[in-house]
Amino acid sequence: MAQVEATTERVVTGQPDDVFDALADYNGTRSKILTEHFSEYEVREGGDGEGTLVHWKLQATSKRIRDCLLEVTEPTDGELVEKDRNSSMVTTWRVTPAGEGRSRVVVTTVWNGAGGIGGFFEKTFAPKGLARIYDGVLANLAAEVEK
Repeated sequence: MAQVEATTERVVTGQPDDVFDALADYNGTRSKILTEHFSEYEVREGGDGEGTLVHWKLQATSKRIRDCLLEVTEPTDGELVEKDRNSSMVTTWRVTPAGEGRSRVVVTTVWNGAGGIGGFFEKTFAPKGLARIYDGVLANLAAEVEK
């Protein structure tokens, strides 16, 4: 089993604290910025950053749907980590300054991939597909915080 990683980033107009607060707002903003790839969204505990437990289904392809139950932590300032209780998947969101009134948002997801030929295809294609999904989420985030 090889580790698979997908990363994407975007510079957003907005102060880092404001952008981070929008990302950490699982009761409000987060549900608005998710793309059509996410369904059955439900905050089960908390709702604002650290201590949140959130559920969704992520449809990465027409045949691949992950049932995710994510525990949210904030290990450092400007960082949200979502650990899936149902798999090895961990998604990390980092918000840092990117110049006057701008923020860089980097989202990285890692998981233990399959072995064999299936694992080869997963490691080759899944990161690109997931990066496209998160590009859409980041575009929606930008539109939301730039209002």
